[in-house]
Amino acid sequence: MGRWICCLCSRGADPLMLLLVLALSCSPSTAATTSPSVPHVKSSYSFGRTFLGLDKCNACIGTSICKKFFKEEIRFDTWLSSHLKLPPSYLLSYSGNYTDDAKSWRLVDITRLTSKYQHDRADKRICTSLLKTKTCSLERALRRTQRFQKWLRAKRLTPDLVQGLSSPMLRCPSQRLLDRIVRCYAEVPDAGSIYMDHLTDRDKLRLLYTLAVNSHPILLQIFPDVEGWPFPRYLGSCGRLVVSASTQPLRDFYGAAPEVAADLALQLLAVLRSMGTNDLNYFFYFTHVDAGTFGVFSNGHLFIRDASTLGIIDKEEGSQLIDGQQEHKDIFSCLTVDCQSAFVSCDSIREKHSLVLVCQELLPKLLEGKFLQPVQEKIDSFLQHCASGLTDDQGVNEAIARLAEILKPLRSCDSRFAYRYPDCKYSDKY
Repeated sequence: MGRWICCLCSRGADPLMLLLVLALSCSPSTAATTSPSVPHVKSSYSFGRTFLGLDKCNACIGTSICKKFFKEEIRFDTWLSSHLKLPPSYLLSYSGNYTDDAKSWRLVDITRLTSKYQHDRADKRICTSLLKTKTCSLERALRRTQRFQKWLRAKRLTPDLVQGLSSPMLRCPSQRLLDRIVRCYAEVPDAGSIYMDHLTDRDKLRLLYTLAVNSHPILLQIFPDVEGWPFPRYLGSCGRLVVSASTQPLRDFYGAAPEVAADLALQLLAVLRSMGTNDLNYFFYFTHVDAGTFGVFSNGHLFIRDASTLGIIDKEEGSQLIDGQQEHKDIFSCLTVDCQSAFVSCDSIREKHSLVLVCQELLPKLLEGKFLQPVQEKIDSFLQHCASGLTDDQGVNEAIARLAEILKPLRSCDSRFAYRYPDCKYSDKY
């Protein structure tokens, strides 16, 4: 049939017949292989306000990155499949992909500040304790509280406005720290002032709610990575989800090669030193550490992955709260914790506090059985001395210094450690 058509095309045929033949194409091979034109149908990603937590705003974290979700410029890993199904809403964190140009993608972490179960439980507590109902408008209920009414009238965030909140960051607050929170709060435009004039009523509620639930995203905003702080970059929030640069938890490196373990241990000690001594005179301490507290970027650089258990003491101004004020509690004090939990006294925190926790919980798991004797025996001995040094400040510092001396020559200089390679080839520092 194809040959007949081509022959007809080559003869002097009727013009109408030629038009018909040309429309069918003279090439038999083309007619046989060309697929029919199918209109491109854009896939639709359906969130639902409940998954993001937008149905609970303005008792939520923020909305600064919602457009990225709805424009499909933030995708969960499962979206890379043809089914485009959202992951389960009960998970605490998700691995995702982020783009600014729809061409290049980078990994991000998408996290909830607490589990969905805890969020739902807190929401019910708000309704039953404030309005005596099982369900309610969370925003309306929280706006009626005495604390938030004080926030509405305030021109400046002062220590009395945050007293009794469960966040370790706010247990020993200074005015300088609170001013930094307002000035660097990234969920609002026109930030930069220590006064709250640029915050709407809804902005104030979101800030208060975030501080009450989990201060992690606030710490990422007020101590950004671009200034050299060891935190992943804060990219924004949508509802009750927070998006930040991706890190791999330290637990994934417990089985790493000896030279990798030595490098990470040294970085961990360096981070703790920087959090105790820095140009801004803030002393950071952990109230708890676990295998997910720290994370590692793809270039081998170690960062604080979860800042929710970080407390801050202002060495320049000191705490602005007296002991009696810290005991004031309300609904915001127990959104995610037991209302009866006791506060840690600011005066009880020692500089070695975080070192002892890390020596007890993380370094033994990272360094255990990694090296030959007698090196391993020395490492274990110094770790044991550090872990039991609750009453011996000098002993802890000496043990850590000796441990660092042993670990330095055990790390290597190659492309696996991109954050310091090839600089380590030409510097005695490494």
